[in-house]
Amino acid sequence: MGRTRILILGGTTEARHLAEALASRADLDVVLSLAGRTVEPAPQPVPVRSGGFGGAEGLARYLKDEVIDLLVDATHPFAARISANAAEAADLCGISAFALRRPAWLPVEGDRWRSVQGVSKAIAALGPTPLRVFLVIGRQEAHQANAAPIHHYWVRSVDPVDVPLTVPSVTYIHAKGPFRLEDELAMLQQHHIDVIVTKNSGGSATYAKIEAARQLGIEVIMIERAPAADMLAVETVEAALHHIDHLAPSLMKRGV
Repeated sequence: MGRTRILILGGTTEARHLAEALASRADLDVVLSLAGRTVEPAPQPVPVRSGGFGGAEGLARYLKDEVIDLLVDATHPFAARISANAAEAADLCGISAFALRRPAWLPVEGDRWRSVQGVSKAIAALGPTPLRVFLVIGRQEAHQANAAPIHHYWVRSVDPVDVPLTVPSVTYIHAKGPFRLEDELAMLQQHHIDVIVTKNSGGSATYAKIEAARQLGIEVIMIERAPAADMLAVETVEAALHHIDHLAPSLMKRGV
């Protein structure tokens, strides 16, 4: 009897941890797919495929060609297009699929959040008065700050912003989480930040800035997630492993 073949769509800490947990299992053959957007991705515990698939049809073709039995969407909570393609491709191929999606952050007492839908609305929400803005939305959408050039921006991303912003005042910070609370507090105070613009990514690696903002009374413009793709979702690596074990008997029968 052949091994169950699993494709994990990754790029997140959870995807890496899931791959680590599955790597040594003799009954599974796991491949991790990365979009290829990070310049120097961390080493991974299983074979890696890098780059896009060419939409839902391209992914479906890959799933068929590679005889994948199970698709796990463990991409970033804001990778809505990839998640939609994953759901469609699994449906086209008639294979099992589920999402591993960490829960969103929820405001607690002391938080000053303004929730918006989308980066452009977040930039517009900064208003007409010049502010000192900590922009933490990833490098691909940072250019949207060009629409509000009156503000002073501190832009943090893992890799450099591809096309530098055209705003008069911008400082780039290249760093990768996890971030410590004391470092975030020091950074926000050092630059006299008035407001943070961020995405509701969830997880612990980048939560320290939210905690720091709460302690310092800084407003957070929180970009909320779009509705998730129509796919069963679990919130933890442990739940994902349990679900894989639950599916395993039917997956093995399919692969006979």
